[in-house]
Amino acid sequence: MIGYIKGKIIGQNDDYALVENSGIGYMVFSNPKVLEKAIGSEVELHTYMQVREDAINLYGFETAAELLFFQQLITVSGVGPKSALAVLSAGDMDLVKNAIINQDAAVFTKVGGVGKKTAERIIVELKEKLGAGAISGVGGKSDDLLSALEALGYSNREIKEVLPKIDHSLASEEKLRQAIKMLGRQ
Repeated sequence: MIGYIKGKIIGQNDDYALVENSGIGYMVFSNPKVLEKAIGSEVELHTYMQVREDAINLYGFETAAELLFFQQLITVSGVGPKSALAVLSAGDMDLVKNAIINQDAAVFTKVGGVGKKTAERIIVELKEKLGAGAISGVGGKSDDLLSALEALGYSNREIKEVLPKIDHSLASEEKLRQAIKMLGRQ
């Protein structure tokens, strides 16, 4: 099994990057964030290797957290690696996790290849698995916010209620201000 690859992008198309390592070119399916990198760029990817009767495919992610979430997505009935990759390509990982927690199927139905029933299945099957850890994510941007709010003396319950309501496109300081305002109203 190939779990990690470090190399240079020597070619790419809409779905995959061709990553050269030690004279071998690996076709690695990935998200737009990786595929937007210029040819010649060095990449380090955590990989998932899918072995099927007719193909062996590699899926690559910049962080171990993205790989872990991808692996959780493919445990959902009816969601294969390509659909899971499309879901992750829909936006920031925290956005996708919050959509699961908030049961927002619309985030998933915007993704090609994911219909309403599959979106609902993703929510139902992953909501329990993600639990409280989904808000912070492993090394996610919400981790700092969670830590800051805990340091200010807010309880985990209060923080969990407020985090999904915060605009995660804001800078860290602004997110903290927004969270404190919301917590002050409770």
